[in-house]
Amino acid sequence: MKIKSFDQLTSLELDTVREIGSIGAGNAATALGQLLEKQVRITLPEVRIMGYNEAIDWIGGPEAVTAGVLVGMGGQMSGVMLSVQKLEFINLVLETMLGTRVEDYGELDELCQSTLIEVGNILISTFINALSGLSGISVNLTVPAFAVDMQGAILAVPMAMYGGTSDYLMTIGANFICDNQQVPCHLLLSPDVRSLNFLLAKLGVTE
Repeated sequence: MKIKSFDQLTSLELDTVREIGSIGAGNAATALGQLLEKQVRITLPEVRIMGYNEAIDWIGGPEAVTAGVLVGMGGQMSGVMLSVQKLEFINLVLETMLGTRVEDYGELDELCQSTLIEVGNILISTFINALSGLSGISVNLTVPAFAVDMQGAILAVPMAMYGGTSDYLMTIGANFICDNQQVPCHLLLSPDVRSLNFLLAKLGVTE
């Protein structure tokens, strides 16, 4: 039976969504390791379905400033995906790829932003490729956008785009482990309800 909102997901459907999140996050860690030319592991991902306000609190609160890379999805699946990049993650990337670090988001120059966009796009693309491989769904991704803002403002984008049909999103949280350092990783996936129904049908867990 098709769902009309995320809160109607059955236990089997939720478990399926969580499994996709775990596999996608693991693949993203592998891709990050290849990009940084380092061994990158990931802690057991926490995959949850949350409302927007709950998700904002979960990643640090609406007024906490962070960076984010946002990509739109098209083709057989519509929605948006966001890679939340906190300073610990940013400095892991910048120190490895550019030999520099920042103390504040305001110090991110054009080169740093370009590097972070590339990394965020690779994490998201790898995640979506894993989803596509598991389900056989073709997903097109838009050119990534980068923003530094309060988390409430960054998450307002998917809320504005899909809040009318979905007030929930899938949150994937874990820590990347690199050089004995743990840095937080948050990925947020917000497909519209039509796309979620199509995905679940392709995975064989619903009609």
